[in-house]
Amino acid sequence: MGFPHGGHLTRVKVYEAEQAIADGARELDMVVNIGLVLGKEWKAVADDIRAVVDVAHAARAIVKVIFENCFLQNEHKEQLCRICGEVGADFVKTSTGYGSSGSDDEDLKLMRRASPPSVQVKAAGGVRTLDRLLAVRALGVTRVGATATKAILDECRQRLAAN
Repeated sequence: MGFPHGGHLTRVKVYEAEQAIADGARELDMVVNIGLVLGKEWKAVADDIRAVVDVAHAARAIVKVIFENCFLQNEHKEQLCRICGEVGADFVKTSTGYGSSGSDDEDLKLMRRASPPSVQVKAAGGVRTLDRLLAVRALGVTRVGATATKAILDECRQRLAAN
């Protein structure tokens, strides 16, 4: 919902969520409204996220809230993690893949630390090897978005076969 910069009106994101669910989606990714975040309009940000979460949860779908960390300061990320906890989001996620960076360790640590235990962390971007996958998991990441999935699985199989 709201790709790539989250600038859609909330009612458009809600419509996108409803349509995705009607089409069979059980997991939804939504991008925060980056303009509202940068303007620190936290009530509007919370209302936007809550609207999509409510639609998704009514249909037993989960919501991953994408921050696009490359555009944000730590204070923005911390506040977004708190908001996501308050409105019941299932995941906080680092990026869409359209920004200039993906998952760095400092952002992942911050997101895990600032999110309540009920909110999981998804690393998206920059996880291309098994070692990197294991490293982000050690930081508290429970899910990874990777275009190198086959290479990571092949590397895992090779290591298991060698042991």
